[in-house]
Amino acid sequence: MSRIPTLNSPFLLGFDTIERALDRVTRTASDGYPPYNIERLARADDQPERLRITLAVAGFSRDQLEITLEENQLLIRGRQVEERERDFLHRGIAARQFQRAFLLAEGMQVLGADLANGLLSVDLARPEPERIIRKIDILAKD
Repeated sequence: MSRIPTLNSPFLLGFDTIERALDRVTRTASDGYPPYNIERLARADDQPERLRITLAVAGFSRDQLEITLEENQLLIRGRQVEERERDFLHRGIAARQFQRAFLLAEGMQVLGADLANGLLSVDLARPEPERIIRKIDILAKD
């Protein structure tokens, strides 16, 4: 099956990495667990605009969660070990594993993470890009 490029305009030069990123995101399967929110935090004093990813990870302890940054991909993993010595009469809360991946734009910075009341929050900063205007000299070749 051939793939039709989405960014095939002749005016979009050098965007092949974005196209690959979009392709990777669309192929990533997600079962919806754990549920998550992404919120924009307004600029404060000297801090740039921030984003906060919050995942509902009730039942996971801090040592059962792992956050890694691989190139521009933020990976959040949770691993629970099933306790064999417990005898459940009803088991409605399963010990499960998860992996959530978020593709970050170039320049995004992970500021930190915290776990409180079953919610894991990861803060990201989107620094303001510098506006650079450069004049290009035109050479005359006769």
